[in-house]
Amino acid sequence: MQLSDSTSIRRLLESGGFTFKKSLGQNFLIDPTVCPAMAEAACDEQTGVIEIGPGAGVLTAELAKRAKRVVSIELDERLRPVLKKTLSGFDNIHLIFADVMKTDLKKVIAEEFADCKKITVCANLPYYITSPIIMMLLEERLPIESITVMVQKEAAERLCAEVGSRAAGAVTVAVRYYAKGEILFSVPSGSFMPPPKVDSAVIKLNICDTPPVSVKDEKRFFSLVKAAFAQRRKTLCNTVSNTLKVEKSVLQNALSEMGLEATVRGEALTIEQLAELSDRLW
Repeated sequence: MQLSDSTSIRRLLESGGFTFKKSLGQNFLIDPTVCPAMAEAACDEQTGVIEIGPGAGVLTAELAKRAKRVVSIELDERLRPVLKKTLSGFDNIHLIFADVMKTDLKKVIAEEFADCKKITVCANLPYYITSPIIMMLLEERLPIESITVMVQKEAAERLCAEVGSRAAGAVTVAVRYYAKGEILFSVPSGSFMPPPKVDSAVIKLNICDTPPVSVKDEKRFFSLVKAAFAQRRKTLCNTVSNTLKVEKSVLQNALSEMGLEATVRGEALTIEQLAELSDRLW
């Protein structure tokens, strides 16, 4: 079966009584060039790959052709008969029907990839849960080398933006703390069935061995980052003071000691400056 053929996939889905659920952000890839490119960027024959949301198995098949082993985690049980058919020719795929946000990925890695030289994540992520999944993967500090994912184009630009640029947000800083991101290529909406209302992009997050900055307290650092971007039209002093209940005079003194104006906005600070400010405040 040609997994990138929309007619074939639609017939297969319909034969199993499958209907698309908007609540699950289900859009299946039908562009024959995208999944091979994603798989090439994500793995080689020595790699163990965790895939999130295999859908009809289009990306799964391309990963299985190149990787040593693939573990695909799918939330929707209705896709079980579909995936059984589309992936029947592979013996290096393990399907797990579960919510990835509730799955013990460290246990999965230990049980499935002991003989793999490296481990990566590759996925076509539902737009509605992109950031939570990416942050979960990063914050768990899993023994993975990289995360290659397709996300909404706007999200891709924010996730991979330079900290200190106008495109950056709190999630940009959080991602940069754990990884270095790059946009690999864009994917137009017509590459999906049904087509979403926005274009997408494939990004790769290369996990850092150590964070680019050292902070005294990670929890407080991330609280500061979140507060700094909470109200983008306000100055950093105002939004951090209001959100974290820090005296403005304390903030102003810390910024002054760093050579920054009291009117600076959070988006203008580099990750190094945010780390220094966090350490000065606590």
